[in-house]
Amino acid sequence: MTEMIDFAAQAREVSRLAAGTAEQQLDAPTPCEKYAVRHLLGHLVGLAAAFQDVARKDLGPATRLSPDAMRPDVDPGWRAELDRNLAGMAAAWRTPDAWQGETQAGGVTLPGAVAGQVALNELVLHGWDLARATSQEYVPDPDALQVSYALLTSWAESDATTGPLFGSVVPVPESAPLLDKVLGLAGRRPDWRPPVR
Repeated sequence: MTEMIDFAAQAREVSRLAAGTAEQQLDAPTPCEKYAVRHLLGHLVGLAAAFQDVARKDLGPATRLSPDAMRPDVDPGWRAELDRNLAGMAAAWRTPDAWQGETQAGGVTLPGAVAGQVALNELVLHGWDLARATSQEYVPDPDALQVSYALLTSWAESDATTGPLFGSVVPVPESAPLLDKVLGLAGRRPDWRPPVR
């Protein structure tokens, strides 16, 4: 049986960062080049909902939609919606069946265990994106960080013809903290800061 991973701590960290995001920061840039903070938060609202369906193998529009198909935005009440979706996501992946068999995410069919790792990796990376864009401290769940590192390392070592999912790997020193290594593998510059206005 595939080992289950608890999303709760990482989901709480993303909720904390969202709660600390001021309305005047919604139009600020993020490390995701095409997203302002409002789009990043809209993406988090949507992915947290979609990955509940992925876990339940409730395949439909939410599991078929490519993440590049649209640029999401936040609606009124987005904070409460994000909190609900993150809690629901963590609960959905607490079910053993979520990690078994095959499912679908972003229109791609993949093993449930891999989909769970992808889902948690999304929370790790976008948690950092949000923290950095809004100048907040980021304290990712250590277990979630290890999952991201293992997943991204396996992708980096896989067939290069598939192309990078996030962008070209950014080299970081071997002595760098684990978070910086994860960010580099995901095509992010660990030293990214919002531009000074």
